[in-house]
Amino acid sequence: MNIPFVDLQIEYRTIKKDVNTAITKVLARSDFVLGQAVQEFEDAFACYCQAAFAVGVDSGFSALELILRAYGIGYGDEVITAANTFVATALAISTCGAKPVFVDIDPDTYNLNPDLLEAAITPATRAIIPVHLYGQPADMDPILAIARQYGLKVIEDACQAHGARYKERRVGGLGDAAAFSFYPSKNLGAFGDGGMIVTNDADIADQAKLLRNLGQRVKYEHQLKGYNHRLDTLQAAILSTKLPYLDERNVLRYQSAATYDRLLRGLPVCTPKIAEWAESVFHLYVIRVQDRDGLQAHLNEAGIATGIHYPVPIHLQPAFQELEHKRGDFPVTEQYSEEILSLPMFPELGIQRVSYVVDAIKAFTARTTIREHQSDYIKEQANVVSN
Repeated sequence: MNIPFVDLQIEYRTIKKDVNTAITKVLARSDFVLGQAVQEFEDAFACYCQAAFAVGVDSGFSALELILRAYGIGYGDEVITAANTFVATALAISTCGAKPVFVDIDPDTYNLNPDLLEAAITPATRAIIPVHLYGQPADMDPILAIARQYGLKVIEDACQAHGARYKERRVGGLGDAAAFSFYPSKNLGAFGDGGMIVTNDADIADQAKLLRNLGQRVKYEHQLKGYNHRLDTLQAAILSTKLPYLDERNVLRYQSAATYDRLLRGLPVCTPKIAEWAESVFHLYVIRVQDRDGLQAHLNEAGIATGIHYPVPIHLQPAFQELEHKRGDFPVTEQYSEEILSLPMFPELGIQRVSYVVDAIKAFTARTTIREHQSDYIKEQANVVSN
């Protein structure tokens, strides 16, 4: 059996007729830039996130960048975020001219640890970007409380968490603003790239609309120096078609995650821990294991594709060497980066494929245990001879 890490073709085959109809409507209207479908999807997605406004942009990175710029965050400012995240979170901060400041993660949720947050705040701090990593919300209440105490903005990086809930509230409307990505492999993915800014702040929504469209409300009348970060109309139409299916597809992810949890129980593998206040949408199913590289190679031989999110922490990346971090600065993040392995996860994965993956993991762990016993026996015999 060959199991891909994600399978985008299955979903398309399921809703092919609806998607093709949506594309045909855009082609008929030929409103390819900021057309009717963009506004329709913005309205639908804002409603889905239980928020007032949504502004479509061309990527999750752009969503983060434009939120920061809309709040006037730039040179001389600092923005705190989790040490364990995709590089785009930090790049959006540095692209605006601000300095990313990292906080180590909670050992259970892998998200920003609120207990370490206050120590990272300085007079230059302007905002906090908690990341809802792998589909599990960060612990927002203490983060928001600290932010309010110090007058900071809270910008949710929800790029991996479409539909996730924190204390029964959708992510996206919890902070001052939020960024979503519609990269094809996301829980809600486009047929290319795309992103969304979600907020309850009318001024920020208006500013974001200006910034994404070259600083203009009316063609050739530029209110400010903006950027070209518009959500493509075709992508908006496709995403509108897929949005009504998102919740049921997230349920399927949850069911596969529960099957992984059950079948992996008792093995020397650390499975995801979901906080009692969180409803994860399992964008990724990430385990931790001692011999991560060995297990990944074994699974690859068995026809099972895996991923590592993320093998090199941002603070140790050459691109951020100006921050002058060193190994040991964020010990939990660094340890986990050597142990984490993302197993196949997509809505149609199903119990048969999950069982095949777990059987392969069992075979590897059994073989590893035998090798360890053999090694211990050889050491014991060597001690006998030497004595």
